[in-house]
Amino acid sequence: MPDLGHWPARVVWLVLPFTAGPALAAALDPRSAPIRLTASTLLWVGWAVTLGATLVPRSVSLTVVRTLAPAALVAAIWATLARDHVSTAGVVAIATTALALGAIFLPTTGEAFVDGSSYGPERRMTLRTPSGLLLGPVPLTWTVVVGGIVAGPLLLAGRQWAAGAVAVVVGVPAAALGVRSLHQLARRWVVFVPAGLVLHDPLALPEPHLFLRSSIRWLGPAAAGTDAIDLTGGAAGLALELELFEPLDLLRRTGRGATATEPATHLLFTPVRPAALLDEARSRRITVR
Repeated sequence: MPDLGHWPARVVWLVLPFTAGPALAAALDPRSAPIRLTASTLLWVGWAVTLGATLVPRSVSLTVVRTLAPAALVAAIWATLARDHVSTAGVVAIATTALALGAIFLPTTGEAFVDGSSYGPERRMTLRTPSGLLLGPVPLTWTVVVGGIVAGPLLLAGRQWAAGAVAVVVGVPAAALGVRSLHQLARRWVVFVPAGLVLHDPLALPEPHLFLRSSIRWLGPAAAGTDAIDLTGGAAGLALELELFEPLDLLRRTGRGATATEPATHLLFTPVRPAALLDEARSRRITVR
């Protein structure tokens, strides 16, 4: 896959007002003026915030775009289904918002955002999200975040004063907590530094762990049945195994709020782009098997 960084996401998102805007405007046209104004404001603010995030690639920006981009697709689907017939504008809106979502979730896009937070000679490479989180907690948290942001203003615009007030009071703090949880997924990476590599994974490790180049025997695809300490969290994809010359005391999470220290000579982790990570390891004079 060509490494185009965040440019595909940036370009596709930039043209969304022209490709998805007509369908959204048509769907909002029959609504009352306050609802049209509120919904249009939310849409424009969401588009502008996401575009701004693509212009400043950081791990925080990655959380922003991966939270708001799915909302654009949901809005396009609603705009298409809200009408009596499926229009060409609706099909274009769904297709382009889906394309934007795909571009934002490309492995190279996420890596470009995460690496934007690097310092000097560092290189940050993302880790895969555990499958168990993708199958429930992540979509649920995303729903709470987006619902908490849009429900209150739309209910108030529809003169549902009591429900709108409750939605604002409850929804905004819930959305803030949800964003904080989602941001943890954007802070999971392997960092190549001049001295070696660092595993930075708040889900598995309470604190980042540095593995000096001189302590690494080899790095490569994990063998079936390995007894290495599993830090993948059950993520799908090719797991890599890191073998050390001597045991290292590893502080890891063992449950909700619980940690334990254990000697480790073999570790497993699952990068989003394992081949690219191994190439980077070779360039950093780490033995690849």
